[in-house]
Amino acid sequence: MSTTTSAVNPARALATAARVLRQLRHDPRTVALLLVVPVLMITLLRYVFDASPHTFDTIGASLLGIFPLITMFLVTSIATLRERTSGTLERLLAMPLRKGDLIAGYALAFGTVAVAQSVLATALSVGVLGLDVTGSPWLLLLVALLDALLGTALGLFVSAFASSEFQAVQFMPAVIFPQLLLCGLFTARDRMHPVLEAVSDVMPMSYAVDGMNQVLTHTDTTTAFYRDILVVAGCAVLVLCLGAVTLRRRTG
Repeated sequence: MSTTTSAVNPARALATAARVLRQLRHDPRTVALLLVVPVLMITLLRYVFDASPHTFDTIGASLLGIFPLITMFLVTSIATLRERTSGTLERLLAMPLRKGDLIAGYALAFGTVAVAQSVLATALSVGVLGLDVTGSPWLLLLVALLDALLGTALGLFVSAFASSEFQAVQFMPAVIFPQLLLCGLFTARDRMHPVLEAVSDVMPMSYAVDGMNQVLTHTDTTTAFYRDILVVAGCAVLVLCLGAVTLRRRTG
């Protein structure tokens, strides 16, 4: 059946990705949110801690993973919802296009933007703002990219449960804020209440921050780093699959 998610047609997925990228190119506000805002926020943070560069080194790497996740979550959830409310999604799924093709196309399109976003933010932080990283900056870029892809996957998933753009934004406090508070950005996770520490252990943003910190403090890749990136990547793939299953033609 045309609406099954069992297989992905590469040609159809690429065509979907190209269409989404064309739409983004004609939406300068969204492009600014995706590419400019993370760079401005990291720059602002650097000069907030101008008198304490070590503080920027401590949290700057973590925010390199958090900012892409948040911005990709917001843009992807709203953009996908617009496709559904405008009737575009229903017309596409009436064609020989599987849900898996559609989700893969969205993931490819926003993943391409995520690459650009991650490259800009990492290059600025390390090359211009002086973020002191013990490990390879390429590993920072890898984690930032995986975090952005996770944000894309989460945005695609939650868009299925919203009937308006306002509702899509409302998912941010439910999906993103708890992870932001418990990911270890503000205090080490092992110093939290045991219940909160246990909750943080199942939240992907915790592993995103841990992965950034591994690069920040170790010259070589560690077992913990490989665990962190595998968890983030695995969560992204799992949520993308759930997004394909829950994708609806129209709002209810």
